[in-house]
Amino acid sequence: MKTFKAIIFAFVLVAFSVPVLAEIPTISIDAKASLLMEAETGKILHEHNAHEKLAPASVTKVMTMLLIYEALDQERIKWDDIVTTSAHAASMGGSQIFLEQEERQSVRDLTKAIVIASANDAAVAMAEFIAGSEEAFVTQMNAKARALGMENTNFVNSCGLDAEGHMTTAHDIALMSRELILKYPDVFDYTKTRLDKITHKTARGEEEFGLTNTNRLIRSYSGATGLKTGSTSQAMYCISATAEKEGMQLIAVVLAAPDPVIRFDGAMKMFDYGYANYALIAKEDEGTPMGEIRIYKGALESSPVVIKEQVNMVAPKGKHIVLDGEVQIIESLDAPVSQGHAAGEVIYTWEGAEVGRSQLIVPEDIEKASVWIIMERLFRDWIF
Repeated sequence: MKTFKAIIFAFVLVAFSVPVLAEIPTISIDAKASLLMEAETGKILHEHNAHEKLAPASVTKVMTMLLIYEALDQERIKWDDIVTTSAHAASMGGSQIFLEQEERQSVRDLTKAIVIASANDAAVAMAEFIAGSEEAFVTQMNAKARALGMENTNFVNSCGLDAEGHMTTAHDIALMSRELILKYPDVFDYTKTRLDKITHKTARGEEEFGLTNTNRLIRSYSGATGLKTGSTSQAMYCISATAEKEGMQLIAVVLAAPDPVIRFDGAMKMFDYGYANYALIAKEDEGTPMGEIRIYKGALESSPVVIKEQVNMVAPKGKHIVLDGEVQIIESLDAPVSQGHAAGEVIYTWEGAEVGRSQLIVPEDIEKASVWIIMERLFRDWIF
């Protein structure tokens, strides 16, 4: 099967009716490193020392949360499973819910404590439950980091306490945060929760323990959805913050801010900058026909090819965006063809740079032609 360029087209998208911005301003964040990313496209809207290796503190737990939700999704664990706290997990310092050795808690309550209250003991307990030991879980964390392209990350523990060699970058944090919120948006059920509680069940009886969200942005910034704070003496004050407005999700990462106020202010400043200057623009809708493909020996001689999934792009507000689209369709497919079979791709560029692409697919099953249909076509071709 050969590939050829079937169509080359261009069209204009008018994003807004406001005046065209002469130049998008820059911003400065008072921290060692910072980055602003649009989640859907992964486009970086601001960065400063984004690839500098720094201690992430409890922002580490974004990866721990990602692996928890992945294990739930794959049904390797369930929300109602009971986890028994080990001596190692119970020994964790820093932010904690004060689990006792042999205390039993559900996966749901431990996850809630990790996400809302940044509980180190709960993070280690879940790491041990999923992988058998924290060390094995850390191996999974680093493997996932490599799979996500987090080239400058090395995890040493599951909770983010200072440890030699436990380092990542603002860019890498944005990558794992993006993976978490796009793949498991249910995490927002907890990241947006201000107050909750769990119940300790020990030899002394039952006792309620309150959980207070460590992320004050969910109270002070309209549109804030999460995600994870962190602070230690080495890491200083860090955050991976998320927000959604105007149909656009942003991820703002701040590392090594000198105090907690500057950490939150830096994230809000990036959000304000992003929403003031950029917008998410949708291109072709899912299912839009983009051409035809020949079906060899099929019940149908050809089939339309359609966009598999909508592709979005981030563009400056106020600009008339001219997008060039290049459609590449495979020359033919052999029947039978299943619905969703790949048939090519469409590549979008703006000002000479690629801004997105989508696979083209066959929208319906196409059966192999019967002998009678093939004979009829041969006779038709012979006559005409």
